[in-house]
Amino acid sequence: MDDMPNRARPLGIELPTGRDPISIRKRIEAMEQVLERSFTIPGTNYPVGLDSIIGLVPVIGDVVTAAMGAYIVWEARNLGIPKWKLWRMAGNIAFDSAIGAVPVVGDAFDLAFRSNTRNLRIIRKHLDKHHPQTRIIEQ
Repeated sequence: MDDMPNRARPLGIELPTGRDPISIRKRIEAMEQVLERSFTIPGTNYPVGLDSIIGLVPVIGDVVTAAMGAYIVWEARNLGIPKWKLWRMAGNIAFDSAIGAVPVVGDAFDLAFRSNTRNLRIIRKHLDKHHPQTRIIEQ
């Protein structure tokens, strides 16, 4: 049987299903990794994620990645982050989606402007201040 029944493991990433700040933080960090740093471009050592790859598909790709980014904002709302920070996070996604919708230029922009990483930074800062027990020591 499964030794961890309350955890999903897509792509080998352990995702807790709880509503506590630690579980939410892990889900947000996993989503950010999938969207922004899933793999590296061979020969460049530059991390790329689904946001850049799916964004290559005109219109539909930008809508899908915006929806995936909105999930991060929704999880942040569950943490009780102030509304002004949620609006800032939504603005990051909207800006990324608007510029990303421009053919060719938008695809290059997606590689440089990482709205999900920016949003994760906002969430981490909030959690470190209001829920210090969620801090994870980076290795």
